[in-house]
This record gives sequence, C-alpha cells and structure tokens, in this order.
Amino acid sequence: MGETLRVGVIGTGHFGRFHALKLAKSSRAVLAGVHDADAGRAQAVAREAGTRPLELEALLAACDAVVIAAPAEAHHALAEAALLAGRHVLVEKPMAATLAQADALAALAAQRGRVLQVGHLVRYSAEYGAVAARMGRPLYIEATRIAPFKPRGTDVSVILDLMIHDLDLVLALVDSPIAHVDAVGAPIASPHEDIANARVRFANGCVATITASRISLKTERKMRLFAQAGYMSVNFVDRKLMTIGRDRGLPIPGGQGYRMEETAWRDHDALAAEHAAFIAAILDGAPVLVDAAAGRRALAAALAVAESMAASRAVAEASGLLQHLQDGERGRF
Repeated sequence: MGETLRVGVIGTGHFGRFHALKLAKSSRAVLAGVHDADAGRAQAVAREAGTRPLELEALLAACDAVVIAAPAEAHHALAEAALLAGRHVLVEKPMAATLAQADALAALAAQRGRVLQVGHLVRYSAEYGAVAARMGRPLYIEATRIAPFKPRGTDVSVILDLMIHDLDLVLALVDSPIAHVDAVGAPIASPHEDIANARVRFANGCVATITASRISLKTERKMRLFAQAGYMSVNFVDRKLMTIGRDRGLPIPGGQGYRMEETAWRDHDALAAEHAAFIAAILDGAPVLVDAAAGRRALAAALAVAESMAASRAVAEASGLLQHLQDGERGRF
C-alpha cells in the first residue's frame, strides 16, 4: 500500500490543469511531468504544479500511467501511443471519436494488460451515489443540463461536451441496451450542435428524455426519475433530492401509504476520487468502475444521438426544399 505511481498528464488545457494540480497533491502518485502541443501552456502548468514539461516520448518514458486530457479528436492516437508504450491510461470522455477506435483501444489495453479507465467524472461524484442508492429500476427519466456559452469545449458538439455526462448516468441507472433514439438539435454559436434533445428508448421499456444546451442564460442541472417504487426529483446545482415512495421519509397525508423524503448530499472531490480509483486499479488490482466497455457504451449512445439528429435535420431540410419548390410552382400560375 506504500507504493506510489508515476503519472503524467497529456493536455494542459482547462481540465488538464486540474488533473495536474490534483495529482501533484496525491498521496499515492507522483506527477512525473506534463505535455501539451502548446509548449508555453505546458510550461505554465508545470511551474504551477511543481513538475516539468516534457515532449511526449520523454513523458511516456518517465511515467507508469498517463491522464489524457487533450482535445477529443486526439484521444485515440494519444491513448494508443501510451498503451503501446506499456502505460496505464485514464482518458477523458469521449474515449475516442468512433466505435472502431474505442474497440481498438480496449483490445490493445487487454493485450498489454494495462488499465484503461474513461473519465466520466459524474460516476465518482456524491450525486451519483445519492441517486443510485435511492432509485430502483426506472421506467422514465427526464434529464436537463444547460449552461451559458463558453468557447471551451466547442471543438465537439454539445452531445459529446455535456449530454454525454447524462447519457452515461442514465445508462448506468437503466442498465439495458438502447433500442431506439430520436433526437433533434442545432448549431447556434459554434460550428457544432449547441443545443440538443434526445428521446432514448431502452430494451427493457424505460424511456429517457435528455436535454443539453450550452447557449442558455443560466446553469441548470436537474433530473426526474419515475419507477414503480416511486418518484425522484434531483437538483444537482443545489444538491437537493426529493423522493416519494413507501420506504423512506414522512407519511404523506392522504397519500395511500406513500412517504416523502427531502435530503441533500455532501459533495466530495470527484476528481480526487477518480484519480484514487485509477491508482487503486493499477496498484491494488481494484475493479475499474468506468472501464473501456462503459466508455464505449456512452460513446455509442452519443453517436446514436448524433446520427438521429442528422437524420432529423435531413428530413427537415428536404421538407423545406419541397415546400420551397411547391411555393415556386404555385407562383407560376
């Protein structure tokens, strides 16, 4: 248990900086160095975290494991390079750009006997524990995640930037294959979709409606869950949770045996918990909570939403073109 792990951070942008600073304070890890395509940024973060900026090959040679927090399009290539070098990998979400890339990384990690963990941070949060502990098999889920516009993250659509968090959370709660996805969305302030809504139907009959926006005036994160055992309303921003069921809380007058419980959870450092889980998987052989299979599942869901959205847009554009042609024909007479 006294063993420590040498960890490097690849990508020192907004979130990569947090990874580096957190790892620098870890009791079971040594921050071996950082790397970024922007040498100036790597130098600044290295100075702040008390480590050194290194070229990629030198960083891989200096560490046992890496955290990859580079832009999403580079995840596959960087994770592949690290795994080929024999390093354990914690890669930020999405783990890759395509399912074929995700499968290749999973196969490579298995072949090399390396830990491959995907950075779905919500799974390590107190909020996930609070919801999972109180909700049985859900029948219907309604999730909303909206925030003001920020240029950071616009290298990908809002699906891969924000919605994928709730997709992963819903997938973990429902634990059933996706049967059908119907989605709409549009780019507003960036080249990619900035607002999206998806209706996801699962093989076990559960339906989830998920909305994500990064062009809103305020930040809002809410979820409502319905099950045969009761109902749950979650406000993630205020850290408040209300359940109606038969097992918890105070009796509801005239509620036919139902009870209501209002509670809050105490936040913990989810990033530190994610790092601790990664280190424990490597040094102690602990199970990987968000492994390659979970990362692939979330990526598949996000890609299914994107494909449905593209199909919806094509239908709308075709309908608009048809209407334009019909209006033109009518104008001739």
